[in-house]
Amino acid sequence: MTGVRSKVFSLAFLIVAGLWSGGDTPRTPVQSAEQKLHYVDENAKREVPDPRPTELSETEVNAYLASGKVRLPAGVEALHLVGTPGVINARCRVDFDRVRAGRANSNPLLRLFSGAHDVEADAQASGSNHRGHVHVNSVSIDGIEVPHFILELFVEKYVAPRYPGVGLDSTFALPDKIETATVGSHRLTVIQR
Repeated sequence: MTGVRSKVFSLAFLIVAGLWSGGDTPRTPVQSAEQKLHYVDENAKREVPDPRPTELSETEVNAYLASGKVRLPAGVEALHLVGTPGVINARCRVDFDRVRAGRANSNPLLRLFSGAHDVEADAQASGSNHRGHVHVNSVSIDGIEVPHFILELFVEKYVAPRYPGVGLDSTFALPDKIETATVGSHRLTVIQR
């Protein structure tokens, strides 16, 4: 009798869990990411959002980025993120000629930013009090670290005019009533309030 009772309880739990998740269990990391992002969007529409954490795994985030559902800036391809506590490592392929969009510059220090290259960046990232904070620690192009003052020149000349408020140190409003965003070991956890 106890075995039957535990099987009935297990079946009931699976049914409730299926209903809670909208009925369909995601089959791929992209579907799982979409389901979680949809939940965050819908939760934000509530007068008082459910404050339970929503966690996106690194696998889900990277699959979603690779799916073509996110429009990356012109010239940026194959973006891959790795999370460690408080830090995001980003690797991608950048065609700087497309990023610059034909805007020439006679400064010889900025000639480094031409052609297509493998780029890696490390940044501290966090979110609290409905504000996101990103501080770029380092950037390397084809394995060679770019001096900070040259990065500042590039951002000032090519990034800031297109994306006001974006720089090596950026603070911005978090969307969807997200109060906190925490980068952990291979995961991102958000809490809405």
